[in-house]
Parts: sequence; structure tokens; C-alpha cells
Amino acid sequence: MARAHAYVGRFAPSPTGPLHQGSLVAAMASYLDARAHRGRWLLRIEDLDPPREFPGASASIVGTLARLGFAHDGPVMLQSTRDAAYRAAFERLQAAGHVYPCACTRREIADSAPPEDRERAPDTERVYPGTCRAGMPPGRSARAWRVRVGDARIAWRDRLGGEADEALAESVGDFVLRRADGLWAYQLAVVVDDAFQQVTDVVRGADLRGSTARQIHLQRLLGLPTPRYLHLPLLLDAHGNKLSKQTGAPPVDAEHGVAALNAALGFLGLGAISAPSPAQFWPEAIARWARSRWNVD
Repeated sequence: MARAHAYVGRFAPSPTGPLHQGSLVAAMASYLDARAHRGRWLLRIEDLDPPREFPGASASIVGTLARLGFAHDGPVMLQSTRDAAYRAAFERLQAAGHVYPCACTRREIADSAPPEDRERAPDTERVYPGTCRAGMPPGRSARAWRVRVGDARIAWRDRLGGEADEALAESVGDFVLRRADGLWAYQLAVVVDDAFQQVTDVVRGADLRGSTARQIHLQRLLGLPTPRYLHLPLLLDAHGNKLSKQTGAPPVDAEHGVAALNAALGFLGLGAISAPSPAQFWPEAIARWARSRWNVD
């Protein structure tokens, strides 16, 4: 989309553990893109899921980024303080008839899939079959609230990856906005917060590419602007799995900050920088990003 405001980017980690190298790649790319565009870079902690949070992780992530020379603009936003904003957006959607209560369990949704789909991809997200779309079965109570996707077809463009086109009814179906445990779903929270913070550009890992069409659908229903998107390849472990806290990724060693930064820069294909400290690392890193294949509009 044409940007009506100056560039605003963000990094939004979940505090499920300390910052690891895979998250550092995403943080670095979003930071370099913002600074190469002479824009603002915001830091938001997506602490929406208390059962999955690691004690002290939020402070650890913020502290590690600071020691590595990341300079965020404005205060750190905590999603745990944003309940009223999410509720207001949900109530707008509800008043417009876009959401409905759902009694289905995950097992029921999985069991509704054709046998060949269950065998082919047993752990993937199932397309919601619409069981409760016209009303919950008698005697059942709501476990979650879903947004209707209808016949929405979302065409969007990745800044580097090109055009995408997704029929939500075929890829995911009506998706959850409020979970069975009463917590707000990521899809709703990120849309509300990106709009509130006037984010113009989202730079994030390719594991979140599948969320993009859902987020654009919510943006359209709520009358919110759509940022530009750039999705990065994922850093994988020795077994070919996404490097993550769940797979035991070690924390970034801030004591050897330049080495950690150069590892992330190398993964992005931008070489290494001989610098005595993180402060001296960043000017050349920004210049390299500005000249690279990543810096596309």
C-alpha cells in the first residue's frame, strides 16, 4: 500500500524464554529495515499467554537487545496492558455480526478432517468446518469465539516474496479471536496493536507468513490500514527444525555481542563486520542492508 506516514517498524517477541539466535535474526532485520528507511523502530512484548511465559523473560529480552545496541523508539508496549483495546475491537466485530460462539474442541475439529488429510499432516492446523457457524449444537456451551471469513479472498504482496492469494475458507476457515481459556488470540491482538502504533512495515519470520491473510481480513473488517510485509527465511537447527525456545535454542550470548550480531548478519547474507563493540557495528550494518536485496519496496 502507499504509505501515508513515515516508516514505523516493530519487533514483537513472545516472552517464552530468553532471546535466541533465530529471534535475533528477526530483530536485526526489522531494525535494519527501519533505520535504512530513516524510520522509527518499536519494541512490543507479546505477553498474551501467561501459561507459556517464562519468568523474567520480558526483562531478559529487553535487556539483551539493549546490550546488543538496539535502540527502540518510545516505551516498550506490553500486550498484557491492552485488554480494553482488544475487547473494544472484538465488540465492534460482534456488533457487526462478524463473530460467533463455538463449542468445538480441537479433537472434534481434527476428527472432522478427511482421513487422508489426518494421515498426511497430523499436526497441522485444521480448516474449521463451520460446525457452529449457524448456532451451537443443543446442550453445548461456548468454548471460543470465531470470526466469519465467508468467501473472503485475500490478495497481498510480500516485499521480497511477491504476490500471494489466499481463500480463507479453504486455508483455515473461521478462525479464533478469543480462546477457550478466555485469552485473546494473537491474530486479533497484533492487528489492533499494529494499527494503534501506526506500524507501516512488518518484517518477521516466514513462520508467520500464514497469518498474514487472516490479519488483513481483520484489518478490513475493522477499517484499519494494512502494513507492508516482508517475511524472512527461518534459522534452522541441525535437524532442520525452526530454531526456537521450544526446541532448546540457547540464549544469545550478549557478553560476545559482536559475534552474535555477525552470526545474524551472516545468515541474512550481509557478511561480517569487524567492530570492537555493538555501537560500532550498526552504522555499517545499516548501510549494507540499504544496498542489499532485502531493501525493496
